[in-house]
Amino acid sequence: MKICLVTETFPPEINGVAMTLEKLALGLSSLGHKVSVIRPRQDEEPEPRTEFSEIPVAGISLPGYSELNMGLPAFHKIDRIWEESRPDAVYLATEGPLGIAALLVALVRGILPVSGFHTNFHEYMRHYNLEWLEPIAEQYLRTVHNSTWRTFGPSKDLLGKLEDAGFRNLRLLERGVDTTLFKPECRSSALRASWGATETSPVYLTVGRVASEKNMQLLFRAWEKIRVDQPDAQLVIVGDGPERKALETAHPDAIFAGTQRGVDLATHYASADFFLFPSITETFGNVVTEALASGLVVLAFDYAAPGKFIRNGENGFIVPYNDESAFLEAISPLTRPNQNWAPLRESARATGLQLSWEAVLQRFVSDIREAISQQKADGQYQV
Repeated sequence: MKICLVTETFPPEINGVAMTLEKLALGLSSLGHKVSVIRPRQDEEPEPRTEFSEIPVAGISLPGYSELNMGLPAFHKIDRIWEESRPDAVYLATEGPLGIAALLVALVRGILPVSGFHTNFHEYMRHYNLEWLEPIAEQYLRTVHNSTWRTFGPSKDLLGKLEDAGFRNLRLLERGVDTTLFKPECRSSALRASWGATETSPVYLTVGRVASEKNMQLLFRAWEKIRVDQPDAQLVIVGDGPERKALETAHPDAIFAGTQRGVDLATHYASADFFLFPSITETFGNVVTEALASGLVVLAFDYAAPGKFIRNGENGFIVPYNDESAFLEAISPLTRPNQNWAPLRESARATGLQLSWEAVLQRFVSDIREAISQQKADGQYQV
């Protein structure tokens, strides 16, 4: 089967969404499917891939996100490409101008369009004092996704919210984790020493975009509590974003490690002890499964990936969704002296090992084949 992914977020070093899309492209290719990726041209183009073809199109820089270009509506280029090499299905991972262009071309040509709900963009509005835009953004997203034959989401609770909001034809596309990359064996004494941590001093880690929608203020409120009980603790923040400079100035005692990827990212995970995840805007939360696979003690809210995979007190800790008081109260058990965390860390690792990308992708392909059959039965699929 020929599958084309249309996305803004590529290559994988940009963020967790892009890492998921890379896994889709690589995984589908390894299963024998012919994969192409249409994406905006970036200022620093990555090395060409051999596993799948990449088709860069024109893009413009996003305000507050200078490391990523947003794709422009390349109608004619997409139409020409698909006329020469028609895909069986198009997976839209962006609701932006590039995604809209691809959707319209697919509908005109009778190619199956499906979509992925990767980011709660409408909920971001409240974090930038634009609450009045939230219902408009939600209506826009609903219109785009309901124009496709399937909308894939990474968690059942997200799909439930989307169904309540009027989204149709919803399917689950869970996200696996690379347990050969993210593992406790990547722990580095040298890296810990560079953070000022000994083998016994606790290191708290968070990974993700350093921005308002990630609830960074709650993270630092938790950090204040930790420092009271554990003066030798270290806080490491992996990632970049519009709030990084201001937070570095306000919190000089925290370590801002910037964007990490590949083995370096895995080493940062494994070299920590605890993983704090205060975000309440995730569609899934890849970083949580990566932390579990790395054997970290995770504290997060009870939704998306944490709600699905964490059993409170057994392989991590979860508190009621958006209950900041409960999140802060849950810090106290993490700072108990002489606590043996080995059993919980082993259980976290065991949970990570259960998440297989191959099984996820097989279900995804089956869902696409089902949609193609439905589209043919309705007389809307053109050969």
